[in-house]
This record gives sequence, C-alpha cells and structure tokens, in this order.
Amino acid sequence: MSEYQLWLQSNGIDDSHILAINFEERESSRFTIWQDVYDYIVARLAGDGMRYVFLDEVQTLHNFEKLVDALYVTKNIDLYITGSNAYLLSSELGTLLTGRYITINLHPFSFAEYITAYGDKANADRLFRQYMNTSCFPEAVNLSLSSPDMVNNYLKALYETVVVKDIVKRNKLRKFDTLQHIVNFLFDSVGSVVSPNNIADTLRKTSTENLSHNTVQKYLRFFTESYLIYPVRLYYIKGKRLLSSNYKYYVVDLGLRNILQMNNPISDLGHKLENVVYFELLRRGGEVFAGQTDNGEVDFVVMKPNGERVYYQVAYTANDEKTLKRELSSLKKIRDSYPKYLLTTDFETSNIEGIQRLNVIDWLLESNN
Repeated sequence: MSEYQLWLQSNGIDDSHILAINFEERESSRFTIWQDVYDYIVARLAGDGMRYVFLDEVQTLHNFEKLVDALYVTKNIDLYITGSNAYLLSSELGTLLTGRYITINLHPFSFAEYITAYGDKANADRLFRQYMNTSCFPEAVNLSLSSPDMVNNYLKALYETVVVKDIVKRNKLRKFDTLQHIVNFLFDSVGSVVSPNNIADTLRKTSTENLSHNTVQKYLRFFTESYLIYPVRLYYIKGKRLLSSNYKYYVVDLGLRNILQMNNPISDLGHKLENVVYFELLRRGGEVFAGQTDNGEVDFVVMKPNGERVYYQVAYTANDEKTLKRELSSLKKIRDSYPKYLLTTDFETSNIEGIQRLNVIDWLLESNN
C-alpha cells in the first residue's frame, strides 16, 4: 500500500472509502474492458463522502483514458493513476486527458534518501563518491545492499526496456544503431551545450550514416519523452530571455551512463557532480535553466514561482586560486541581488563578495530541504 493511502487511513479515512487496483496483478486480469472496471469501482465504493481510487499500471488496460474520464466526472471520487511505462508519462497523456490531471514525476533517490537506505550518515563522503559512480534507482540500491553482482544486470535490463520497448517499438524505429550513437553522444556530453546540428556533424565524422538535423531532433524528443535524458534550456542572464537553439542534457541516472561507457570513478567528476546538482534542484522546485553571460556560463539559474532567481555554479574542487577565480567570475558579473552559490566538494565555506561558497554534500543534506 502506498504511503499516501496509509496517510489517509491515519487521518480517519475508512478503508471502505479507499480502493486500489494494480493492473499487473493476476486478479486484475479479469478486467478486459474499461466499462467493467468502472462498474466494479462504483459498486465497491457506494456511499457518501469522498472516495479515493488508486489505479496502478493503468496503461495496460485498453482505452484506459475512457475509464479515467468516466471516474473524473463521477461525484466524490479523488483519482490517482500511476505507471512506470513511458506511454503513461509521455506528452500523449496531455492529449488524452487535457486539463484534467496533475503530473508528479518520480526521480531516483536523492543523496539524502540514498544515505538513509545505507543507514551510514557518518560516512557521507565515501557514500557520495559511490553515489556519483553507481545507480540511485531504488531497486538498484536495494540490490547493491543484498546482491551487488546483480546491479549491472538490472541496469542493462532497465535500459533495454526503455530503449527497445518504450522508444524503438513505440516509434517504429528501424535504425537502432543511429539511436545508440546519439545516446552515447549525449551520455558523453552531460553538462555540455549541444545542438542537433553539432550532434549530427560530429556523428557524421565517426560513422557512414548521413544524419540530418531533423533526424537528431526527432530522436532527442523520443529520449526526453521517455525520461531517459532531461533537456535544459539556456537563459541569457543580461537580456533576461531564453535562447532557443542550444541545450544542455542530463541523464536520469548516472548508473545507466556507466553501463554504456567505461566508467572511471575518478574521471569526469565535474560533469557527474553537475548532473547530481541538476536533479536536486528539480526536487527543490522551480524551473531550472543553464545561464549564459556575454563571456561565460553560470551552470544553473533557478526561477522560483514567486519570480525570484537563484544562481548556482558547480565545480568538483576550487581549492587553487586560479580555479576559484574562474568559477566566481561569471557570478560576479551578474548585477542583481538574487542569491548566488558556488557548490564544491571542498570543505571550505565562505562568503566571497556576496557569493556563498558551500560544501555540496552539506547542501544536499540540508534538513530544511
């Protein structure tokens, strides 16, 4: 039972007002048409007061959107649908259920959750290096605690499910090699500014395939709709406007990146750290952009719902004077009074001309977040 269902019970909601159906369970196989499910739910939850309905893996039911529509207009039903398949989570859902739903996307474990799973907060530094070099999917973490040799097998199977089932089959793609080349390029370019044109140009030099800008753009859409990668638009800070052509991309889980490439635990730490910070900023709320100045970059600009902005620069280490000066330079040129942070793995914390330098592990574990 989900945490929310338990919460409802603990707050006085009677069990007779809560109904959960998992369409992947054997007892649910008797439902073949959506009308039967609707009749079952309405009969099962007869009575006054709000009724709470939870439908898990609902996309496996043919015409599930008709069931959702019918329940939506039924009085006193609070409806929750969940699923792990990209079909349910993609933009197609917006077409099927226009204006009648709120999406809550679940991310892999944050570092705070990761530490809780291991129960070893005293060794946060060691676990953080592990966090950047392994998977933070909940099931992968569970396997690492019980059967560590199975983690890579799980990640490979998960990748195959996302790529082959959710992308290749759904979009009727014929050129799997093309897809794989683009994925490898994106995974290798985490945190770098790229465009469909430079992806196509680079891949044309390393393969015999004549890739076009439009082909790359199409594949990028497939990857983002399947939540394999997350695109981040560029925001021109001085002009206060979005730039349309180039993006940065981050991978949903660094463990997936590592199974496709020869992972060196001590290499590319800056981009791995940037990937970690990006997803933490998503969890904390607001729109996340990559900042662009006239002669430099700010890794992240977060637009808060109240209109305020927060700037973040990320570096694995900035202990030497030259690196510190470089990392601070773009932040110093921003002429507004919104908060500015430099996040590193260094132990030193200080305020430098209004820029707060923080240890990234402490920042990730802040109790008020």
